[in-house]
Amino acid sequence: MADRTENEKRELEKELAAAVRGEVSFTTADRALMTMDASNYRRVPRGVVAPRDAEDVAAALRVCRDHGVPVVARGAGTSIAGQATGVGVVLDFTRHMRRIVSLDADARTAVVQPGVILDDLRAAAAPHGLTFGPDPSTHSRCTLGGMIGNNSCGSHSVAWGTTADSVHELELLTYGGERVRAGRGTDADGAPTGLPPRLRDGVKSLVDGELALLRTGYPELPRRISGYALDALLPEADTDLARALTGSEGTLGVLTEATVRLVRTPAARALAVLGYPDESAAAEAAHTLLPHGPLTVEGMAADLVGNADGLPKGGAWLFVETGGASRAEATAAAEALCRAAADGLTDHAVVSDPAGQRALWRVREDASGTATRMPDGSEAWPGWEDCAVPPARLGPYLREFRALLAQHGLRGTPYGHFGDGCIHVRIDFDLLTAPGIRTFREFSYDLGDLVVAHGGSLSGEHGDGQARAELLPKMYGPELVGLFNRFKDLWDPAAGLNPGMLVRPDRLDDNLRFEVLPKRPVPVEFGYPHDDGDFSAAVRRCVGVAKCRQLTANAGSSDVMCPSFRATGEEAHSTRGRARLLHEMLAGEVVTDGWRSEEVRDALDLCLSCKGCRSDCPVGVDMATYKAEFLHHHYEGRLRPAAHYAMGRLPQWLRAAAPAAPLLNVLARSPLAAVGKRLAGIAAERPIPRLATEPFTRWWWRRRKAADVPAAEAARTVVLWADTFTNFLSPEVGRAAVEVLEAAGLRPLLPPTLPNHPAGRAPRPRRHRPLCCGLTYVSTGQLDQARAVMRRTVEALDPLLRDGRPLVVLEPSCAAALRTDLPELLSDDPRAAGIAASVRTFAQALEELAPDWEPPRLDRPVVGQTHCHQHAVLGDAAERRLRERAGLTGELSGGCCGLAGNFGFESGHYDVSVACAEDRLLPAVRESAADAEVLADGFSCRTQLDQLAGRPGRHLAEVLAQALREESGTASG
Repeated sequence: MADRTENEKRELEKELAAAVRGEVSFTTADRALMTMDASNYRRVPRGVVAPRDAEDVAAALRVCRDHGVPVVARGAGTSIAGQATGVGVVLDFTRHMRRIVSLDADARTAVVQPGVILDDLRAAAAPHGLTFGPDPSTHSRCTLGGMIGNNSCGSHSVAWGTTADSVHELELLTYGGERVRAGRGTDADGAPTGLPPRLRDGVKSLVDGELALLRTGYPELPRRISGYALDALLPEADTDLARALTGSEGTLGVLTEATVRLVRTPAARALAVLGYPDESAAAEAAHTLLPHGPLTVEGMAADLVGNADGLPKGGAWLFVETGGASRAEATAAAEALCRAAADGLTDHAVVSDPAGQRALWRVREDASGTATRMPDGSEAWPGWEDCAVPPARLGPYLREFRALLAQHGLRGTPYGHFGDGCIHVRIDFDLLTAPGIRTFREFSYDLGDLVVAHGGSLSGEHGDGQARAELLPKMYGPELVGLFNRFKDLWDPAAGLNPGMLVRPDRLDDNLRFEVLPKRPVPVEFGYPHDDGDFSAAVRRCVGVAKCRQLTANAGSSDVMCPSFRATGEEAHSTRGRARLLHEMLAGEVVTDGWRSEEVRDALDLCLSCKGCRSDCPVGVDMATYKAEFLHHHYEGRLRPAAHYAMGRLPQWLRAAAPAAPLLNVLARSPLAAVGKRLAGIAAERPIPRLATEPFTRWWWRRRKAADVPAAEAARTVVLWADTFTNFLSPEVGRAAVEVLEAAGLRPLLPPTLPNHPAGRAPRPRRHRPLCCGLTYVSTGQLDQARAVMRRTVEALDPLLRDGRPLVVLEPSCAAALRTDLPELLSDDPRAAGIAASVRTFAQALEELAPDWEPPRLDRPVVGQTHCHQHAVLGDAAERRLRERAGLTGELSGGCCGLAGNFGFESGHYDVSVACAEDRLLPAVRESAADAEVLADGFSCRTQLDQLAGRPGRHLAEVLAQALREESGTASG
């Protein structure tokens, strides 16, 4: 039987490859990437097809129909009800069918292919003062096809409605190959236009025979997304077939093109943030604001926000956006709305500047991810993500909803579209055990009853899919649900399109994505402190919201994640894609060779270990750590790539090479360099950086022996970390840092020697093995070696830092390794956490220990990039403040430089490394003023700039040290 199934699969793949011009893949990796969307569900497809056009779609449907294989259309895969997963062939519309065919500003319409990303359409419409009204929080990656399939909404639905309100005409193909052009209106016989005869007659007959049921069976509310919108086919609704098919979740036809309506966008906007004592008060107030014509009325409570800095005083907030012809007009409208709402407020604020509004909206948009963790760190899941009730009933509904949660021993954090009565919530269901799944099912049935009792819809935004379709009889009754079945059978008699969704659905507790994972934690090296040491739980963090799939940066964003996806556009090179492959590796069903998996290895190969996902992913997926963990196990007991030995053990090689630096620098620029790079697994395109002829530590001790060293108070002493890069490759940074720290009245000293000598005498350097943070060993997965060097570091540093001295680290990547990798890899050593807590960046040390020191004024613009590890782990607030005090104006760009330590030097990575640099860093430098100071605190960033832009960057310490010397008229030390 297995052989027969395998033969059928090979034949299907062969015929699809012959019929379709786009990509056809039945590989383990591509199938694994499509097993899940952003829901609790998992279904394993047979293969994946990326059609190039409508003819490809037709060809794929024909082959699948001949083989009796079902088909599911998929966009960005951010569906929360399970409808973007399938057991047959997945049609992936994110690769090719992404064209905006036309945009008619006068008619306010656009013709789009299903793979068009919403933000791309909005960007094309913006110059005409137009936008597409619906804007879910996934707007930077969701596709129009997916939005039409689910009838997506977003925060502006109080003003511009749902996707169904924005659809003018749809072109589809049925599973049987019939072409449909669905719009509004009827022919002379009163049948919908644009249908082939069979469907024309069938739809007319069905509607004519059920007019009474269609007129009475649907609740009236703005966010009714559940079921098929068959009431749109009524004569009084102008027989709007396009509207009826919107939200059908790919169960009736496959979209190939859509004509959508655009709306005029206000020239300016303001944001009123209204504080209320609690969630109920905010919910009660939301609908009372609608008469003022707001663009949004969004609600959040304090238990979701966590850090409420910048928000008005209160326990819950409404985010209410207003528009106007000018900023003053929009602000006036917001202030008037605040006055009208004054009676119930605890506080309020009006934000008119765009940057401030973006910062607040980011809190709201990230909620779909941040809500997946409870305040105590426990997991929470979708499933009841978007019920909607009439807005005036939202307050009572929320109180009863909270009570129902308590009754079942569950917790959740509601937020969402309060103005439309639509609530999002992630609930701490236990979906790993039989009792927990039983509670999930019982709660779902009880909540379905509660929603219906309030006149609501089981789905108010994301569709029914598998999550709620089983409960549709509660909302519509058996007669109308039976009509849904008849409608499905009319369009798809072979049940070939997205079976198990919406009609005749799978049970809501079937196909759960967690049931295939190991029941016990797998042995791992890192501590995973935020996941109780469980690698499976760490991988489960990825819920699929796909923020990592953004191809362009949001305006004013400093985000880093995910540079490799932005360079390649491939799902396998996104944080989500890698997490999916790790999930399937743990499951062992699709990816069957565990830690030895070549599919996982290949996907992780282009991960830059930038750590951007650690901070930018709303749920804190840490792919750099997962990669290090995987590489450790993958190569355990086996020969590693040459670059792991060359770059991963860089501290050893640099220490050995230091005495011969002049000779090696000559050889590195000779023909022999090509041979050496090939043997070391280094990209041929990469020049080898010059070695310092005098390492920083040698300069330090030479200087100390020649100088009188005054005694200093312990509070003014800092331990300066001589990292590998500063020591052997850029000692000028270390010398500059010493100069600035001493000018600020601080006393930097290098470990392991501290001042226990008589005043005025320099300490004699002790012979010791140089200390190391372990960064290069971690990034290449050599965790045994990393742990060994880290233990030596802990032994040396613990006595020096125990009294609270800061450890000043100049290289951001090393600072991040000491702050995070050290305690997580040495989770059995409590001293590691203390050392991690002592780590300070150069600017942080100055701010904390020399707050009254005034840096020299430079008064010129800056350009460059915040180091990705600094952004992700350390933050750059102190650096920003120090630059401001020094008169260095402007912002550094986000993203990753693309060199990323060993990554950009490894053979096969050069093109991706350059593409990452070209994303934001290099354009910013090229466009900067001639007198702009190019700042780059990381050695990798400076190297990338030097090699690709021909414009050297400097550490902030170097810039300040030069200014100090110029002020005093002294030469470099």
